[in-house]
Amino acid sequence: MATAGKKSLTRSLGAFQLTMLGIGGIIGTGIFVLTAEAAQLAGPGMLISFVLSALVCGLAALCYAELAAMVPVSGSAYTYSYATFGEVLAWIVGWALVLEYAVAASAVAVGWSGYIVGVLDNFAGIELPAALVSGPYAGGIINLPAVLIALGVTWLLVVGTKESATVNSVLVVVKVSALAAFVALAVPAATAENFTPFLPLGATGAIGAASIIFFAFVGFDAVSTAAEETKDPQRNIPIGLIASLAICTVFYMLVGAGVIGSYGAQPVFGPGGEALAPGSSELAAQCKTFAEATLPVVCSNEALAHVLRAIGHPGVGNVLGLAAGFALPSVVLMMMFAQTRVFFVMSRDGLLPAVLSKVHPKYKTPHIVTMMTGAGVAISAAFFPVGQLASVSNGGTLCAFFFVSLAIMVLRRTDPARARSFRTPAVWVVAPLAAAGCLLLFGFLSWVAQAVFFGWAALGLVFYFFYGRTRSNEARGISDLIDVVKAPGTE
Repeated sequence: MATAGKKSLTRSLGAFQLTMLGIGGIIGTGIFVLTAEAAQLAGPGMLISFVLSALVCGLAALCYAELAAMVPVSGSAYTYSYATFGEVLAWIVGWALVLEYAVAASAVAVGWSGYIVGVLDNFAGIELPAALVSGPYAGGIINLPAVLIALGVTWLLVVGTKESATVNSVLVVVKVSALAAFVALAVPAATAENFTPFLPLGATGAIGAASIIFFAFVGFDAVSTAAEETKDPQRNIPIGLIASLAICTVFYMLVGAGVIGSYGAQPVFGPGGEALAPGSSELAAQCKTFAEATLPVVCSNEALAHVLRAIGHPGVGNVLGLAAGFALPSVVLMMMFAQTRVFFVMSRDGLLPAVLSKVHPKYKTPHIVTMMTGAGVAISAAFFPVGQLASVSNGGTLCAFFFVSLAIMVLRRTDPARARSFRTPAVWVVAPLAAAGCLLLFGFLSWVAQAVFFGWAALGLVFYFFYGRTRSNEARGISDLIDVVKAPGTE
């Protein structure tokens, strides 16, 4: 298990900062951009998609809260799986978290790029060359704005955790204010006819949309990766997890109702009767035409700003686009923060090279793994579309949530007497439902996302058996362990 006594991080975060980190990680591309894709799959039924996604995340959050309070160490689901199931499954979960955090950061960077391009056009009349604002999937060469924001966040994370959390808190206020303005203008403009038909593609469309919009809720679990940098983690980690998710769920439902009721969210169908995805080249090319059609859609690049412009508030829409341009980097920051902390702990456990857990002598941050993560995020954001990145990220997230749900049930059986500062209520209902929900949403991911997940897992197992299995602290018999919960039989 983690040798935290040898390499540790400074405790500087409280409950408020953790809640802000959680909100910063949650509110981002999922609500500002992927609302369009959810509407295309579910129509007004995307409200059900929001509820389903929030339910699965809420159940998982309750499981996370108990485990985070019991195991107040960086590493999130990786650490919990190690403490419960042992090294091999912990490695699989940690490896899957790369898909969640690093790929999610890339997706948000691409989403930010779409907004910032619109901001430059609407406020300054600057139209960036198409070849430099999208990857080959859209006929471009590289998404340069996405690369630049990824590198900028990397620098901020190297400078320091407390500084990053302070910047994040400011950006969270900007994001929440922008969403509040959207709700205030869009919800009063809602009409009942825009909610009919409610499920144009049936229940499967709503579940499929939930597997995508699930990305909008991911981020609360990143709070648990900051456990080793948190003051009084047994108290503050559960507060940060649950409070951030609850606040964001309320906002999302109001935003979804505003989008549907004021503008409409019926899918646009192709000549063969198929629903055209907002991220597709057909819809992207005809976005302005569709905006004037009787069957409305939401533009995929800057969905919420577009809605406000379409319902008669172009100035506020432009300001919302500006706010998103300023605020979305906080999600990139939170996802990359979480990724570096997972790698930090895996390296400290000997499963990854020791150089990855080196701490900067001045900034006291894991600078090497941060720079490596930043490079990977920048490369992914440069060449891949937001929809594909989000779906791939969801695969890793659902894997982590699934094992956390199993871990809490195992620990209730194997170590029932251990002190728990937070106990998941109705655990034998909550945890199984969380696990089942994860499997359901994973089953509705695109085949590409599923294939990437299993291919990535296979690659990870190869790395583990050729490197980590013989070099881990457990394999070498190192016993300088922190006080963690460890189920019997996994020694």
